[in-house]
Amino acid sequence: MASSTSFHRWRPHPWHGLGAGARAPRIVDAYIEITPFDPVKYEVDKETGYLRVDRPQRTSSQPPALYGFVPRTYCGERVRALMPESLRGDRDPLDICVFSERSIDRAEVIVPARVVGGLPMLDGGEADDKIVAVLEGDPMWASVADLTDLPPVLVERLRHYFLTYKMVQGSAPASDPPADVQVGRGYGRAHAMAVIEAAMADYEALVKG
Repeated sequence: MASSTSFHRWRPHPWHGLGAGARAPRIVDAYIEITPFDPVKYEVDKETGYLRVDRPQRTSSQPPALYGFVPRTYCGERVRALMPESLRGDRDPLDICVFSERSIDRAEVIVPARVVGGLPMLDGGEADDKIVAVLEGDPMWASVADLTDLPPVLVERLRHYFLTYKMVQGSAPASDPPADVQVGRGYGRAHAMAVIEAAMADYEALVKG
């Protein structure tokens, strides 16, 4: 069938066509781009809404949780204000990591995620927060209400992943994280919810021009 119109006009764009969820910011709908143990980094193409291969990972570090973003969020001035050392938001949707006891081995799925905290990531001067959540309804995580309730080793794995996942061939020895990437020790649920609300407000400001 011949047509000059692209298919993505009918397929809801995962960033703009989906929602953050009726119970946000406590429980959000996370759109998943990367599954745990995936050696390739994918990102949603901002124009079409389809997953695009960004790069194979240089190191053996792989995401220890489902990784994606919260639809209809944007890291702009309000998100930047919550990280005073940053120069600006990273101008992307707000990233989220979701722990699930049962293996979810496919991407491009929507996951109900209960927010428990986050990691403050500063990437080249930009605020690039990583919200941390658990799969809503997963009995394994039923008692987890805050980041401090998670096993510390899981949080440390997340920090290590984000310190190394942007390494590129020849940029530095394999043991050295990029000099302009910093990941803090983490914050709790209350601050994470404030970041989500700020990102939702930044998105509304973005689409209203």
